[in-house]
Amino acid sequence: MAFGSCSNQKSNSLDDKIQGTWELLSATTIEHGKQTTTNFTNDLKMIKVINKSHFSFLKHSTHANDSVSFDAGGGRYTIKGDEYTEYLDFYKDKNWEGKTFYFKVSFNQDTLIQKGVEKVEKANVDRVIIEKYIKLNK
Repeated sequence: MAFGSCSNQKSNSLDDKIQGTWELLSATTIEHGKQTTTNFTNDLKMIKVINKSHFSFLKHSTHANDSVSFDAGGGRYTIKGDEYTEYLDFYKDKNWEGKTFYFKVSFNQDTLIQKGVEKVEKANVDRVIIEKYIKLNK
């Protein structure tokens, strides 16, 4: 989530590789020493779309009667080497909106692995997250 000028700041091989539509396979959170992994291939689905300057994500339940589980957000991003930074400009929970999140990214063939810290004091969140995505538009 970067200002329009940030696209000029991106000058590495990961810049092109990270762009596309990604489907979340699993998300692991580590909080207070406890590790929890959520599978996103059955009851929950999430995609992340990354273009040259912005990212967005959409998450929902696959159950027909569950309209509560919808979540979405997005904003600018920067990438330098394996350091991927998201600036959450848009989100339904204003405690999260405007926050910056720092990640390390790596690739294993068509899988994107994103690891970093989610820390939002007003939401009482301080955890490590590890997300694994598969690229949809190859």
